[in-house]
Amino acid sequence: MLAAMVTPPSRPSAPDAATVADATGCAVPRVRDDACPGALRLHTAADGALARVRIPGGALGAGQAEVFAEAALRLGDGALHLTSRGNLQLRGLREERGAELAGMLGAAGLLPSAAHERVRNIVASPLSGLDGRGHRDLRLWRVELDRLLCESEAVRELSGRFLFGLDDGRGDVAALGADVTLLAVRDGNALLVPAGATEAVRVPGEHAPLAALTAAETFLDLAREHGVRAWRVTDLAGAGGTLVRRIAERARAACGDGTLVPVPEHGTAHGPGPAHGAGPAHGPGSAAGPGPGTGPGPGTGAAGGGGPLPGVVAHPGTATAALSVLAPLGRLTVEQWRLLIRTAREDGAGELRVTPWRGVVVPGLAAGRAPRALAALADAGLVTEPGSPWRGVGACAGRPGCGKALTDVRADAAATLGERRPGQEDAWEGSGRDGGGVLPVYWSGCARRCGHPHGTHVEVVADVDGYHVSVVGPPHAGASGVEAAGAAASGAGTAGAGTPGTEAAHAGTPGAEPSVGRRASESRPGPVPFGDSASLAAAVAAARAVRPGGRRGSPRRPTPQTDTTTR
Repeated sequence: MLAAMVTPPSRPSAPDAATVADATGCAVPRVRDDACPGALRLHTAADGALARVRIPGGALGAGQAEVFAEAALRLGDGALHLTSRGNLQLRGLREERGAELAGMLGAAGLLPSAAHERVRNIVASPLSGLDGRGHRDLRLWRVELDRLLCESEAVRELSGRFLFGLDDGRGDVAALGADVTLLAVRDGNALLVPAGATEAVRVPGEHAPLAALTAAETFLDLAREHGVRAWRVTDLAGAGGTLVRRIAERARAACGDGTLVPVPEHGTAHGPGPAHGAGPAHGPGSAAGPGPGTGPGPGTGAAGGGGPLPGVVAHPGTATAALSVLAPLGRLTVEQWRLLIRTAREDGAGELRVTPWRGVVVPGLAAGRAPRALAALADAGLVTEPGSPWRGVGACAGRPGCGKALTDVRADAAATLGERRPGQEDAWEGSGRDGGGVLPVYWSGCARRCGHPHGTHVEVVADVDGYHVSVVGPPHAGASGVEAAGAAASGAGTAGAGTPGTEAAHAGTPGAEPSVGRRASESRPGPVPFGDSASLAAAVAAARAVRPGGRRGSPRRPTPQTDTTTR
């Protein structure tokens, strides 16, 4: 059976934490193996076992998607849970059904290598090749990188949290803080940017997947040399310059180019921005003006959580379109999921793309049929309008699914949306006042904050005295109005499912890693009592409407976090 084929990766015994810190500058020395769940390594939550199935680039054929529907009904809680890495989670499983689930996934081609199933963490621009934007259709990169990972014995040692990002040049995935980001540029090359780096490695576009594999293997080699048990690239903070230079050397040998160049102007310590050196990608008939290309455009939304906006996504110059929808709080019923599958089969190209923003894209519809199909998805309860108050709202599993949660955060989030008052529209709908956008908001059932977003956002965190509402951002955020609260030490992704590891999918789990590098721009002076939906709505609305450069708040002491269940 597939379940019996997986053997935990062997790792050196943990060195003394002080020795590790002195040798590498490691922000958070890891003293244990990561407990990130997978399809073959289940996590036990309060509502049963949880399986996290990696979907490289979020791409699924309709037949593969149907396997998840069957598994959710037969083995799980009857729902599918989308993660912040474009993966799928099944909850409420009985431990003894794990082998049966593995067999179903294997028969559908969803487990090409049992030994690599937790390593296939690949996110990709979900609208690549569908809307005329970006510099490259990423499908070949995605397929080739997955193949190379599954053939590499070395990368079996990667943590289940290590993340690869493929960005077609629009800057959406580059903002997610992947450990290794490949950014397509207009001249056909790619920039490889390790997390936290100030320099990128230029490689030929056709060899970009090989360069990403080389970067991951180089990371493992460097960690081994320093005697460090590292889960993420940021765990080697003190050796970051060495890592980039060594990747460049190996890329020159393997790929024919490995020139070091500055990280793109719009990049941050958490990921590059739009394409380097070539400016925005230009649309048809435009020699130099802005057009389809880098940065959020008509099909993507930086406000409300980023990613594709809900609605019909047109492909200029063609008669086709795609549909983009969001799942409220990342949860889909089997009926909703099967409607998406039918839409893909009957009206589309037979493909679904799960996005890192807990949405689904259905490509390949005839443009004339797209509005009718979108209306049917709206009738089924999916988010299909950019102005929906659900856009940008996320939550961990909370009670009763997570034993560590203090309250049912998902019910509280829904109740708060129902308490919206006149005059708060800008904080909940559309792009916010002046078109500037609203911040995403994330509800956490405890201080672990499983599944929290990567960038600046409003957090609503349950504590023993009620909810605490504040605006937080990454430690090196370039936005004004965000106060420093400490040095970055996370190295954990977002999770969201009550599971250990990097992506939570709503559940709270073991194996979470501490993170102390968050900064707050505004903090509510006191907690909001549980059950006071009206006060919560007012507090969240006030915080959510704040944009970078707005009111400044006092820095607060960062709280340890974990990245386990929603990724």
